[in-house]
Amino acid sequence: MKTIPHKIYLSEDEMPRQYYNLRADMKKKPAPMLHPGTLKPVTAADLEPVFCKELVRQELDETTPYFDIPGEILDFYKIFRPSPLIRAYNLEQALNTPAKIYYKFEGNNTSGSHKLNSAAAQVYYAKAEGIKALTTETGAGQWGTALAEACAYFEMPLTVYMVKGSYEQKPFRKTIMQTFGAEIVPSPSDTTEVGRAMQKKFPNTSGSLGCAISEAIERAVSSPGARYVLGSVLNQVLLHQSIIGLETETAFAKIGDYPDVIVGCTGGGSNLGGLIAPFMRDKLLGKKDIDIIAVEPKSCPSLTRGKFAYDFCDTGKLTPLAKMYTLGSGFIPARDHAGGLRYHGMSPIISELYAAGQLRAKAYKQTEVFAAATLFARVEQILPAPESAHAILGAIDMAKKCRQSGEAKTILFGLSGTGNFDLAAYEQYQNGTMVDAVPTDADIKESLKTLPKV
Repeated sequence: MKTIPHKIYLSEDEMPRQYYNLRADMKKKPAPMLHPGTLKPVTAADLEPVFCKELVRQELDETTPYFDIPGEILDFYKIFRPSPLIRAYNLEQALNTPAKIYYKFEGNNTSGSHKLNSAAAQVYYAKAEGIKALTTETGAGQWGTALAEACAYFEMPLTVYMVKGSYEQKPFRKTIMQTFGAEIVPSPSDTTEVGRAMQKKFPNTSGSLGCAISEAIERAVSSPGARYVLGSVLNQVLLHQSIIGLETETAFAKIGDYPDVIVGCTGGGSNLGGLIAPFMRDKLLGKKDIDIIAVEPKSCPSLTRGKFAYDFCDTGKLTPLAKMYTLGSGFIPARDHAGGLRYHGMSPIISELYAAGQLRAKAYKQTEVFAAATLFARVEQILPAPESAHAILGAIDMAKKCRQSGEAKTILFGLSGTGNFDLAAYEQYQNGTMVDAVPTDADIKESLKTLPKV
């Protein structure tokens, strides 16, 4: 029997040279975004004041299956890619499961996450178009860090609106972004009309990704030569992140295996969307029958308790409307530690696939997520990000089911990032002060009242 190594590496020559556009193989496409004023499908002309032209083209193109990756982006990727596919032998042993567990590790860069894949692409396209500065938001800080890295590499000024709760919990994220030259503003702030309005309405708020998005967009459209970039949710982001799944597909082919189950954490959908892209293609084309599981926090349960409807992507209602699973653009989740999973909505691609039954969703409390993270760290020697730990728990649950049934399934999950900046969260878990905050049905019902009438 062939022995599978702990780490399956690809060479630079085996790196994907194209992004894969999953929408091209979806029979039912995601619903078009709508202009917030006219409620008609957005056009390129509507989006170009906010995004650079190439990203707008990628956002709206639902028929082209593959996009070439420019050489300048590939050169940047080679600093930290290809990333390894790792067989979790020690976790399998700890769980006493017949299942084979693999994880795709995206933490081998300073941001500690998969976010750098899209950050590099978005900054490159903006630079190539002559854009002079970028703005963005960040929740956990991974996207802001990744974008700061890419902006430093391509010499692009950057302003980051960081959700205030994360800004206070993770001060060293601010430091590292500043090291790469970014300006960091806690959100809501007094630098924008949206921020001032939120502070007035909710004086003690910890902020939300929706609010930070609004502030970043307001800053971009009011600054000559600037554009806005987003780290998740959008079609263009899932396109760039497909490099994760494409590398994983090649790695599995090298060892003669293929996943039966794929588990990914979901906040806005970029990590899961990137990981599953080629495997979902096989499922949609009838080549494989894969169980795909999206895992989210119970504190922000957009898939498991949200509504599939048109909604604004930001709190300030500056963005186009997207049809997605949403808790309402004004939803402000509790101060839990999975900052990157605290978005009120979900990628339209992931939402459409979920509505069609092509994937399922689970939600967990953060104390049980950190229990899984602690086990994983002790046996696999990597401290996972709180976001990634949701996928770990989902994979563990599936491995336990295999132990009960005796099935030797192949389980793949995305280890989207490391938890080296999340030590305050781990300390709370270890000393027993971590709490589980779950919105009530009344909370969600009230938030959903703000959905636009479409």
